[in-house]
Amino acid sequence: MLEFSILGFHDYIIQYGGLMNDCRAVYRKVNHFVQCLYPGPLTGNLHRNMNTLSAMITGIILGKETQLPLIALNVPEEIKVPSTEKRFKRLLINEKITEQTYFLPFIQSVLINLGLEEMILAIDGSLVGRGCICLMISLIYKGRALPLVFTVVKGNKGHLPEDTHVELVNKLRPLIPESTQQVIFLGDGEFDGISLQKTLSSFGWKYVSRTSSNITIYADDETFQIEMLAAMLPKGHCQGLRNCQITHKEYGPVTVVAWWGDDQKEPLFLVTNFLSVSKACDYYAMRFTIETFFSDQKSRGFNIGKSHLSCPQRLSRLMFASCLAYLWIIFFWYLGICDRFVQTNPQN
Repeated sequence: MLEFSILGFHDYIIQYGGLMNDCRAVYRKVNHFVQCLYPGPLTGNLHRNMNTLSAMITGIILGKETQLPLIALNVPEEIKVPSTEKRFKRLLINEKITEQTYFLPFIQSVLINLGLEEMILAIDGSLVGRGCICLMISLIYKGRALPLVFTVVKGNKGHLPEDTHVELVNKLRPLIPESTQQVIFLGDGEFDGISLQKTLSSFGWKYVSRTSSNITIYADDETFQIEMLAAMLPKGHCQGLRNCQITHKEYGPVTVVAWWGDDQKEPLFLVTNFLSVSKACDYYAMRFTIETFFSDQKSRGFNIGKSHLSCPQRLSRLMFASCLAYLWIIFFWYLGICDRFVQTNPQN
């Protein structure tokens, strides 16, 4: 995997200058990216708001910060910084700025342009702003976790209701292109709920989720806890049981797995609808990529955790810009494929 970080990108801007050191040039590239990917015509208030969104994305990219005054400092406009900051604030408090118009259309266009036959998705949560949690589903792509859909709610670090998980996958499903033949969904121990498993299976998606060591397994008229699979398991090996049921709800058939990887201190326990135990382990190993995304958005990147916002709706609108900034950096600088994207709406 290529070496990449938001901080590395910012150092590149400072060191090499030229095009990337010209904030106007960055803004033009970002604005082209926005217009290219947006599927509908940009006119009237929509066009003005998209220009503001492009300016925010540019300020986040160049300033690697998500506090509004610091974003405004890095925007190529002739007006004073306080005026630019107020413009950004008006966007964040505007209830008409919704994900259906200002974020999800871009994600759908990105997925169409990538044209992947197989999509590997990962779900995870992290603290953002002041007293808020962001639950995110990302696409694992070339060693990075690309943000696709998210929800921001009030709360401290902890598990969110399973209904929230199901709502998020239902939000993502319509964005998956028809050309995608297989979707694999990966989750940590929080994401092994029966309702979520049922939903994913009803979509025809494959899933692998970590689960606790004490869940109850029903197989061949026997009942035991999943940790029994690891009783004689040597390090560096995995062992599974197919066509069984789990929990007191006796949900199934599923495959349960005990996996003790070489770099793990103790065995992990997985539940999946894959029949292949080794394939389930191979896919689950990719799940850890999503933590890189949150690191890039927080301490190693845009500092979304220090945005000083506590309102979930305003934080969500700020994350429209920070997620699109992340995608622009990935596609323009890290992968260099931004110019290959097909214009979704020629009118823009």
